[in-house]
Amino acid sequence: MDDYASKLADLLEEIATRVRSLTVDRVEKAAKWTAIGIVVAMLALLLVIFLLVGLFRLLGTLIPIEWAYAIIGGIFILLGAFLWRSRRPGPQEDSDK
Repeated sequence: MDDYASKLADLLEEIATRVRSLTVDRVEKAAKWTAIGIVVAMLALLLVIFLLVGLFRLLGTLIPIEWAYAIIGGIFILLGAFLWRSRRPGPQEDSDK
């Protein structure tokens, strides 16, 4: 009878370990990588902001400030126009034509 009790306990422990590895461990990995991704995205956004401020200040020292605004604005307009032109049309836009 003692043998059955230890086998049952081992079976239950194996089932609990398998269920944990299929659920909790996967969720833990996903949560960890999500947190790392958010931190990396925030640092990348901060880097872009600092680069833009640095570029604007550099342009502001070389040329008049109004021209610096115009150049930075023009760059953003050209970048936006390029991204708008290279987008893929959605399913509703195909049916409109």
